[in-house]
Amino acid sequence: MNSPSTPTLVNINPARTALLVIDMQRDFCAPGGYAEKAGLKVSLLREPIPAISSLLNTARGCGMLVVYTREGHRRDLSDCAPTKMARSRQARAPIGSEGPIGKLLIRGEYGHGIVDELAPKPGEPIIDKPGYGAFYQTDLEIVLRSRAIHRLILTGVTTEICIQSTLREAVDRGFECITVADGCASAYPELHATSLAMIQVEGGILGRVQTTAELLYSLEYPPASEACQ
Repeated sequence: MNSPSTPTLVNINPARTALLVIDMQRDFCAPGGYAEKAGLKVSLLREPIPAISSLLNTARGCGMLVVYTREGHRRDLSDCAPTKMARSRQARAPIGSEGPIGKLLIRGEYGHGIVDELAPKPGEPIIDKPGYGAFYQTDLEIVLRSRAIHRLILTGVTTEICIQSTLREAVDRGFECITVADGCASAYPELHATSLAMIQVEGGILGRVQTTAELLYSLEYPPASEACQ
């Protein structure tokens, strides 16, 4: 097997790039939500907030498209597969059950909203998804293609599930992808590390892994033709 590729700085054209903020919602990143109910350590899932905030500030300053996703379901649960419901029951956090910040993973509930620290700006697309991948049963690809986006910067939670699912969907659709190592998190640090390592095998089969510092440098000191205005 090939050794993981070494991350390098990338020339990023903000006009052709989108920053994805995946599932940084209260149900996963605040006390009383789905993650805490399922026994996950919410403090670990909150760790990327400062990094994502820095990326948001720079991306917005460059005019880069910012897209948020939220995992959740209709109130009647008609879009929740029985298998997914069964898994949530096994985790002792049944989807749709009452919690301290609303019904778990239900659209429109307080827990379904993005955490205050990373609140979307007016006009920034918010993709509501019923699955783990952001392309499944959503219009994300239409949103990206309509703006001629060819590169995605992935941040959010969790690294081994929704980040990996979205990343694989994106790569199969021909998007260039950068996963932000410190802009993603898992309740299981060993799975976070393994997920990042998987991306980089075979010369970067699933794209690149970079740090927030590397990306900020690439955005702040690009070639003149791609400079942030």
